[in-house]
Amino acid sequence: MRAVHAGNRYLSEKISTRTLEDYVRERGPQHPLERLSPRERQVMKLIVEGNTSNEVAALLGVSSKSVDTYRSRLMAKLEIDDLPGLVKFAIRQGLTSV
Repeated sequence: MRAVHAGNRYLSEKISTRTLEDYVRERGPQHPLERLSPRERQVMKLIVEGNTSNEVAALLGVSSKSVDTYRSRLMAKLEIDDLPGLVKFAIRQGLTSV
């Protein structure tokens, strides 16, 4: 009760620190953008700004297939199914403007 009253968490002694750390790590980052790699964020920004896969590939010096793979992965991580949804997400996050 003292721990909770002091604003700390209280966990049963049966729960080890390692178990707690594993749980926190498995839950992943809280902010959706933290789920993305720097390259995935870069690709997302260029895509939502209206660039095609070929244009993004040329800007980044990678193949358009790689851009498609990055886009597929980032959309899966963000649980977004289509390009309009990705654009809405990017606007909400302040990555691009209308």
